[in-house]
Amino acid sequence: MKKYRKYTFNPYTPKFKKLYLKEKCKINKILPSNAQIEHVGSTAIPGLGGKGIIDIAIKTPRNKVNQIIKKLEKLGYDYNLEHQRDKRRIFLQKKITYSGKERRIHIHLTLNNEFWNTFIAFRNYLRTHDKERDEGTKYREYKSKFLENITKRALRTYSVGL
Repeated sequence: MKKYRKYTFNPYTPKFKKLYLKEKCKINKILPSNAQIEHVGSTAIPGLGGKGIIDIAIKTPRNKVNQIIKKLEKLGYDYNLEHQRDKRRIFLQKKITYSGKERRIHIHLTLNNEFWNTFIAFRNYLRTHDKERDEGTKYREYKSKFLENITKRALRTYSVGL
C-alpha cells in the first residue's frame, strides 16, 4: 500500500474540474457502457474548497465490480481490502502529480442506489444553495454534523428522479 500524506485545506479552483475530467476520460475507457461516473465531494462544488482530493463516484452493475477493481488497479489505483469498512461502497485511491502538486484521487464504487443518490443529491444541493455551501467552508470544525444535516436536506430536495 502506498503512503499518502495529509492535505491542508485549499480554496476551490477550476483546476479541480479539469483534473476530474482528465481522470474521467481514462476511467470511462474501462467502464461498461451502462456505468455512471460523477465528480463528487468538495472539489465538485465551486466555492466550497477542501482538501483538494478529487472524489469520483462510479455506479455500475454489481456483477461488474470485481472486473472494474482489477482495471482500476491497472490504472494505478490502490485497492486494500483492510480499508473496506463501508458495505455501501468499495474505495480505491491513487496519488498523482498535477501542475507540480501532489493530489489524491478517490474512487467510490457505489454498491447501492441509496449511497449513489446521497453523493449526487449532496453535491447538487450545495451547488445550488450558496448559504449552505458557504457554511460548508467551516465544515472542518463540525464536519460530521454538517454533512448529516445537508445530506438530509439534499435527499428531500433531489431524491425524486435520481
